[in-house]
Amino acid sequence: MSDIGLILLAAGASTRMGTPKQLLQYQQQSLLRHMVEVALASVCNPVIVVLGAYAELIRPEVESSNVRIVENDRWSEGMSTSIQSGMEALNDDVEAVVLMLCDQPFVSTQTINQLVNVFQATDGQIVASEYGGVQGVPALFKRNLFAELLTLSGAAGARQVIKQNAEKVFSLPFPNGIFDLDTRNDYEQFQKLITDNHLCI
Repeated sequence: MSDIGLILLAAGASTRMGTPKQLLQYQQQSLLRHMVEVALASVCNPVIVVLGAYAELIRPEVESSNVRIVENDRWSEGMSTSIQSGMEALNDDVEAVVLMLCDQPFVSTQTINQLVNVFQATDGQIVASEYGGVQGVPALFKRNLFAELLTLSGAAGARQVIKQNAEKVFSLPFPNGIFDLDTRNDYEQFQKLITDNHLCI
């Protein structure tokens, strides 16, 4: 059993999308369900899903999964509160945690496992995905950085901790990480990309 947990952040209100992005359809299931399956197939355990906005509507998508569901009633205060909610649900004995978002559709089980493999091979403190000239999520954080994740505030997310600990970061190239689903146009482009290229992620 892995001693590396995973937190899937899915608490946002999707204001720019105009509809809960967690419930967007992909391969005859919701995007959130797809991302949960990707996470569960990885070496990480436990897998924690943080819900917030539309929690009652979204919960049925993950209730039958072998995940821990956490509801963040402070989701409107920013991503930091969702990270904190997920961190507080982790086992005390986890060595590290992977943070990922539900709106990066090209994240695969292999992507997650590569983060873990690099961490175990290098004993780095942060293993971050690199795309578009930035280091971001999905990213793995060693236990000694949990306190920094827990003290984030407002809209600050994992990228702030990555920036503040630049000398401790090992980057893993993940060009497709730049693609996320924030707007209806993003989703339409994603669907076109999948259809035109017969991609399956």
